[in-house]
Amino acid sequence: MHLKESPFVIGIIGPESTGKSTLTQALAKHYQVDFVPEMAREYLNQLGRDYQIGDLKIIALLQLEAENKQRNLQQKIVLCDTTLLVVKIWSEYKYQHCDEWILKAELENKYDLILLMDIDLPWVADPLREHPLERQELFSIYYRSLIQKNQSFKVIFGDEKERIERAIWAIDSIKSLNRK
Repeated sequence: MHLKESPFVIGIIGPESTGKSTLTQALAKHYQVDFVPEMAREYLNQLGRDYQIGDLKIIALLQLEAENKQRNLQQKIVLCDTTLLVVKIWSEYKYQHCDEWILKAELENKYDLILLMDIDLPWVADPLREHPLERQELFSIYYRSLIQKNQSFKVIFGDEKERIERAIWAIDSIKSLNRK
């Protein structure tokens, strides 16, 4: 009986307007794999009203469903253009509360590596972005959360080309260590 090798799962997180989606797409092209899109963007774009705290649980469910679907494919690498940690921090930052289901699911959902995007790129306005002046504070929250979780992560900084190179280096070096 041949056991299926579990994929190397990478989450790409960080404050708004830090190049998460751009990096995810570049990495998917480099590794020739599909990726898990940011389900919040898809959900909010079709919502037709301002979102509320209850919508965050729906977004988390959609994100987890999309991740699990991708994890079950025969890919060696799974790239996630956000994680449930983003939904947790978003909820706690905006509403000072997070649904218990999100908290539990976020703890149970594991990643081999998190790429934390630095805030060294200029802010780009977008109707779904809310915190242009809080990026440093949010980056610090992400950073502390990853330390507290004892999660393997790398901070990704620089221009677009440098970010891609740093991310590939981080993935390849951690992936080779984990598979030995």
